[in-house]
Amino acid sequence: MVFDRAESISVDERAARQTQRLRSLVDRLLDVDGGLQAERLRAAGVTSGTGLTLDDLRRLPMVVKADLWDSYPLGMLAVPIEECVVVHGSSGTSGRPTLVAYTSNDVDLWAHVVARGLVGAGAHPGTMIHNAYGYGLFTGGLGIHHGARALGATVVPMSGGQTARQLRLIQDLNPQILTCTPSYAIYLGEAARADGIDPSTLSLQVGIHGAEPWTDSMREQVEALLGIRALDIYGLSEVIGPGVACETLDSDGWLHVQEDHFLVEALDPEGNQVPDGELGELTFTTLTKEALPLLRYRTGDLARLDRRPSGERTTVRMSKIVGRADDMLIIRGVNIYPSEVETVVLGDDEVGPQYVLVIDARAAMSRLVVCCEPRSSTVDSAGLAHRLVGALAKRLSVSCEVHVVAPGALPRTEVGKAQRVIRWTGGPAPVTGLE
Repeated sequence: MVFDRAESISVDERAARQTQRLRSLVDRLLDVDGGLQAERLRAAGVTSGTGLTLDDLRRLPMVVKADLWDSYPLGMLAVPIEECVVVHGSSGTSGRPTLVAYTSNDVDLWAHVVARGLVGAGAHPGTMIHNAYGYGLFTGGLGIHHGARALGATVVPMSGGQTARQLRLIQDLNPQILTCTPSYAIYLGEAARADGIDPSTLSLQVGIHGAEPWTDSMREQVEALLGIRALDIYGLSEVIGPGVACETLDSDGWLHVQEDHFLVEALDPEGNQVPDGELGELTFTTLTKEALPLLRYRTGDLARLDRRPSGERTTVRMSKIVGRADDMLIIRGVNIYPSEVETVVLGDDEVGPQYVLVIDARAAMSRLVVCCEPRSSTVDSAGLAHRLVGALAKRLSVSCEVHVVAPGALPRTEVGKAQRVIRWTGGPAPVTGLE
């Protein structure tokens, strides 16, 4: 596989393809006997996909994650379960996952869009990819694996954890691309530094990091620790998995959405489309999925869209995820997204890559305590804390406290996503030294 022409067709040609696929999707949903989405379509007065245009999308019904939970385990399938070849899922409330089934064609689609993303990151047949995303029910590891195989690349299916072995294989096999969460890339880079490994001696050229929101400040930390170009990849299991959108080497920090398969909107809290460039909730329509097609699925992820031309690719671009509609912090009446805090904290040259936000809710009036580590033991911690308090107050328009701990004192994780926000309601302090 090389550069996919479908990513560079004219906007009009893509719109015609999307329109035809939207009509087919609506007809398929209406054919599902007793299906939730069919019921909502009929309630909205839609009895056929014939004649629908992309402008009609805004009047069509939506689905949310709660609908998938309510239909647990697989109540929203559009095909018999016997036609599915694999089931994946993401974490949910009370330990109950959100389950998503795939037909064989769905897996092929998934592999194809991930392969597109790998090509955009500079991969080609024969490129070696060190895959440190977790394998299993989580879609990260196997999604990259499918895409690498479709491309004809060589994949090292390392999965998460076993950091010493990860570093050993990177040194011995000389892969060009690293795939893992951004927080694990930092963990890996810190471990390499602790072992005296000079990043310039490693073969790695590009990192593809997703599954967590991360800012450009964290990107700079990853690139400094590992000596690579760090790119973002976006996806969620309900839509397909990783590969819904990918940053490319020439996309200026934006991610190209694979919009011939995933029609994207950005919505305000009332469900209205916002103009390009404004922050909105990403909402996807899966135009070509078979097992679990979703019409206007509200993801809860907040980003901006940009339809201006960018290089050879003509697909719409999305910004990095700013946060989630449900992870906004309210501190003394001020709305704060964790990504805003990260931008300030990791943007300071004397701060190390690890931080934790503690919401101290032991009293009626919550306080925000930003816990971080200095880059080295020679940093003036008191001066650093004072400087960050001022920078955060200027950015957030609310005062918060800064707690600087010794290098290496904050918790790390080798597997899964980093826990950046901790709500403290009582008991021992979640970070040493907090009062």
